[in-house]
Amino acid sequence: MPTTFANLLYDLDAASGILTITLNRPDKLNALNAATIEDIGNAFQQALQDEQVRGILLTGSGEKAFVAGADIAELARLDVMAARKAAERGQEIFCRIEESPKPVVAAVNGFALGGGCELAMACHIRVASDNARFGQPEVNLGLIPGYGGTQRLAQLVGKGKAIELLLTADMVKAEEALRLGLVTHVVPQAELLDFSRQLLARILGKAPLAVALCLDSVNAYYDQQRHGYQTEAQGFARCFASDDFKEGTAAFLEKRPAAFTGN
Repeated sequence: MPTTFANLLYDLDAASGILTITLNRPDKLNALNAATIEDIGNAFQQALQDEQVRGILLTGSGEKAFVAGADIAELARLDVMAARKAAERGQEIFCRIEESPKPVVAAVNGFALGGGCELAMACHIRVASDNARFGQPEVNLGLIPGYGGTQRLAQLVGKGKAIELLLTADMVKAEEALRLGLVTHVVPQAELLDFSRQLLARILGKAPLAVALCLDSVNAYYDQQRHGYQTEAQGFARCFASDDFKEGTAAFLEKRPAAFTGN
């Protein structure tokens, strides 16, 4: 698969294992069109297959927007069947991000509206710049979110607040997003990428299998086809057969840093 994409930048730091994916349509405030969504899907598919990639940082180019929304001109041309297919495809790709066994951190620089907010919410952790703005303004267009926004927003901020934000189309500033639990950190924009990389590097210092199983267990709670507690118990047991568990416990008892291998 290619490592270049028309609508995003794909930059792997081999030393750290951190892949930075940057949405790169600054003249459109990184708005999502069908081609960009496909690029995101292909980039994540490649990243998940690449053993050199250990964690993923997702951000937008420029200082104004992470993703300012969907490409409205493109949406306006869709009929009912095409709209259903577009939503299902977007959901499939965003679920690929959410279900990634490799940690994904969104560094939200500026506006994250509509599909941009949905994309950020599909990531495991969200760090916002102090000028970030979040919102699901679809009702202003006579629409609802189509890429999982109604589901993930309720999971993150609670049903009542999610309904209010969906129905009013209100934008949320970074500090309010932090208070609501929509993001976990707010930092000055100049520090956003460095802070996000440092956070991801801390996670990558842990046992890769345990990190992947934590993500899987949390996701299982929200999956109606799975049982979260059973998934956790199975993952807990699986860790005991891993080299990482043996190394982690040995390192603790020997009072030394662990050297995890992911096995």
